[in-house]
Amino acid sequence: MTIYAIMMKISEEKCMKKIENTVIGLIFIIIGVIIGLNTFHITNIDLFFDGWWTLFIIVPCFFGLFKDQDKTGNIIGLIVGIYLLLYCQGIISFQFAWKLVVPVIFVLIGLKMIFKDTFTKKKPHQNIYDGKLYTGGNYDVTFNGLILDLSKAYLNEETTITISTLFGGVDLYLPDDVNIQIQSSNFLGGVDLHKRENKIENTKVIYLNARCIFGGINIK
Repeated sequence: MTIYAIMMKISEEKCMKKIENTVIGLIFIIIGVIIGLNTFHITNIDLFFDGWWTLFIIVPCFFGLFKDQDKTGNIIGLIVGIYLLLYCQGIISFQFAWKLVVPVIFVLIGLKMIFKDTFTKKKPHQNIYDGKLYTGGNYDVTFNGLILDLSKAYLNEETTITISTLFGGVDLYLPDDVNIQIQSSNFLGGVDLHKRENKIENTKVIYLNARCIFGGINIK
């Protein structure tokens, strides 16, 4: 494994951990608000609905889909958790759910054989411009990672980069003599400049258009 791959893996893990902590934090905030409203008799929301305990199966398995190398166990756990929740809610009967176990197992085995790369964690794409001209680009990073190294690239006076992330992470390496202007729309994600500041003496500008959904872009 190369140094870039190691760095990208660490970056993805930090990004996913941050997203996981954010979601769990929001859940605790919502629970706290509901308890407070119930205490003052403003609302009467029952937090402990039938099958609430299945969330302890569903939520970890959901996050495991984006973190773990082998996703098969998390998919099975997610299906089992949803089955149990629907059973507790009286939407399906246990007999009906049990009849679907065997066909679901066969379907999962078939999907894993067909979409093998999807069920295993992908290696991050690496775009390294060492002594090459870079004129801009459009990148869509979904359930994966990207390393875009422009630290030694030749850049024009103005360069536009568009990056969209969905459950993905991007490491963008820039030379010191370049300023960056960012326009971003984010949901549980964002762009991290890591204390990078623009300098008056820099004559080159990179315009970054970013859209981060459950993902992030690290400027280095």
